Amino acid sequence: MTNTPATDKWFQHRAEQLIHMEQLQRVERFNGRAAMLGIVIGIITEGLTGSGIAHQIGLGALVDGYAACRTQFLPFCF
Repeated sequence: MTNTPATDKWFQHRAEQLIHMEQLQRVERFNGRAAMLGIVIGIITEGLTGSGIAHQIGLGALVDGYAACRTQFLPFCF
């Protein structure tokens, strides 16, 4: 049995799909591991310094403003 051009095209497309899925799985695995490492480092730093993760990445003022707004320390809420 000889392969027709349509069959060859189907095999080529399927091979491309499998390669793409393998690359996607590898990238997602790396991203997940990097995120887990970042959270662990943030929690360890929070334990050592007492500064929360939001303060570590520069969003402390936003979090503090929200907390003040929720506890009615400010006359206005944003």
